[in-house]
Amino acid sequence: MTLMCFPKILTSFLGPVVWLACGALLPGHATAQGSLGNAPVLASSAVSDSAILDMREAARRGDKARMAALLPATRGHALEPWAAYWEMKARLEEVSLPEVQALLAQYPGTYQEDRLRNDWLLLAGKRRDWAGFAAEWPRFRMRDDREVRCYAAALELAQGRALAPDAVADVRRDWFAQRDLDDGCLLAAGLLHQAGQLPFSDLWKKARLAMEANRPSLARAAVNLDAPDAAAAVAQIQTSAIKYLTGRAAVGTRKGQELIVLALVKLATQDLDQALTQMESKWSVQLTPEERNWVWGVIGRQSALKLQDNAVQIFARVTRDADLNDETLGWKARAAMRQGQWRTVKSAIEAMEPQAREEPTWVYWRARSLMALARSDVDRELPRQLLESIAGVQGFYEKLAQEELGRLTSVPAPPPALTQAEKTAARNHPGLNRALLAISIGLRSEGVREWNYTTNLHTPGGMPERELQAAADLACQHQLWDRCINTSERTRSFLDYGQRFPMPFRDAVVNQSRSIGLDPAYVYGLIRQESRFIIAARSGVGASGLMQVMPATARWTARKIGMTGFTPDQIYQQDTNILLGTNYLKLALDDFQSSLPMAAAAYNAGPGRPRVWRAPGGLNPTLEGALWAENIPFSETRDYVKKVLSNTVDYAAILTGRPQSLKARLGTVGPLPTGAVDLSTELDRPSN
Repeated sequence: MTLMCFPKILTSFLGPVVWLACGALLPGHATAQGSLGNAPVLASSAVSDSAILDMREAARRGDKARMAALLPATRGHALEPWAAYWEMKARLEEVSLPEVQALLAQYPGTYQEDRLRNDWLLLAGKRRDWAGFAAEWPRFRMRDDREVRCYAAALELAQGRALAPDAVADVRRDWFAQRDLDDGCLLAAGLLHQAGQLPFSDLWKKARLAMEANRPSLARAAVNLDAPDAAAAVAQIQTSAIKYLTGRAAVGTRKGQELIVLALVKLATQDLDQALTQMESKWSVQLTPEERNWVWGVIGRQSALKLQDNAVQIFARVTRDADLNDETLGWKARAAMRQGQWRTVKSAIEAMEPQAREEPTWVYWRARSLMALARSDVDRELPRQLLESIAGVQGFYEKLAQEELGRLTSVPAPPPALTQAEKTAARNHPGLNRALLAISIGLRSEGVREWNYTTNLHTPGGMPERELQAAADLACQHQLWDRCINTSERTRSFLDYGQRFPMPFRDAVVNQSRSIGLDPAYVYGLIRQESRFIIAARSGVGASGLMQVMPATARWTARKIGMTGFTPDQIYQQDTNILLGTNYLKLALDDFQSSLPMAAAAYNAGPGRPRVWRAPGGLNPTLEGALWAENIPFSETRDYVKKVLSNTVDYAAILTGRPQSLKARLGTVGPLPTGAVDLSTELDRPSN
């Protein structure tokens, strides 16, 4: 039996926290108030948690009358700021700025105060209420909303003030990062263009990127800022790029040339061969060098995404790498890696913007390219410096850089232990406690948002590192492993492996893994990436539990291992989820010839895709594991495989107490041996 106490915040939402309630709870017993992992938390209050939960349900339904009726019943509850926020958010378009400011003043310093301010700023910007916007913008702490930042720039421009170069760069970055059409960044970009601070070429560049990403509304909006009369042409391109190109596409005028580029970009995403034919037979000679380079870059990127051998040859038609964006240059580098063309890898990476070039991925591959081209010890000095600049245990490429320098991954020395005062400060922190309480009663989304705001955004730069460590420790104590891990990962001057790589359910994971011949470190590495050890985790596509098992996969695996009486609800049972997840992973590993990266890719993206990716061709169809992983066409799966393998090495170092090699686990990936039967096709059955 475990005695759990939960802090209750009284009267002031920034004031001290006192311990009000303790309850004797059986381990794993879910109370009416919910639970935190396997450690239930009992929140006792004169105000029932049900009032808050009813309020949240009314907010989800948009039931303003019900929220207004429930609001008085939430007074005095520790989560009262949430209730007040939901109620005003629902009627925000109907209230005045003084009403908003009165509520903001009622809950100073809270997440809910700043989130409501965020919502108000968006509304004020949309209304072009610059006086209302200016009243609250200086007090906005989070500054994490791209559209609000763009509105702030638009405010300056609307009032006739030119933006400083760094502010222009910020708007340009936010606008180019925009994936869905929003009013704020479009407005700021248009005003910058009118002020002569954003050239027409940037407007069309945004349209090209949007067209390639199949976001036609973004493309139309960007074009409209420069050429409103081109709307019909953009719509035709979206409907049928080839029809536009073989019709009356205008050549010679700036607008006509740009529309042809848009059509060729769209065609490249739909029919790569036809785009090649169009460029070679007609359009290449009619485009400017910059336009031609961009289109060849898009065609090369689409070819590289398909892992085609001719991607490097297509990219070779680009006469100036500086005309390509960083994403396209990344795929030029990847295609060249597969072909062993290290000089091209080097030039593509060195053409990237400094921020992209300094990412560990490209620092590592630039160093590798320089090392491959080196002819003397003097030539090897720069790549060694580059590797040293990122070498460590923090991530995939940091580990690989360290191995290139002859060092394996070991568990770093722990940081100095937290003092009792530091732990007490975290335990008494109002924001952290509201987050814990919200999660404990079933409001996980709200609790996570409040936790992240408290640790990351309440003050510029987030909490100091020792406070982050103490907050992570608090999360660990409550078995909130996702907050424990994510909070600890924000520390840079030290690494607390106990927080970053926890091992809950250790007996179940280790015993089950070893019983079927799986490395427990690999299983832990995968679970950490899949669910962060949240038992009730559920993805948007229906994957569930610790190992995020799909229902169809669970049924198939249960039959495969002879498990009788399986029902879908068992996926959420800890031991059953581990049983089914580990067995499916073992089947994938066996069928992909013990390749850890391929089995991880199959677990994430399904077995059919890594089967296609395994032999992309080139001069040497067998690739080192890191190079194969970097060429995975899906960014989510590429990131997933790298993180699972990096996690695996960390867990192996913890479990064995010995230095570990990431390269050894990555191995090589290539085609099946001649005459071998591809057993991985059996893994397709759950989706059939």
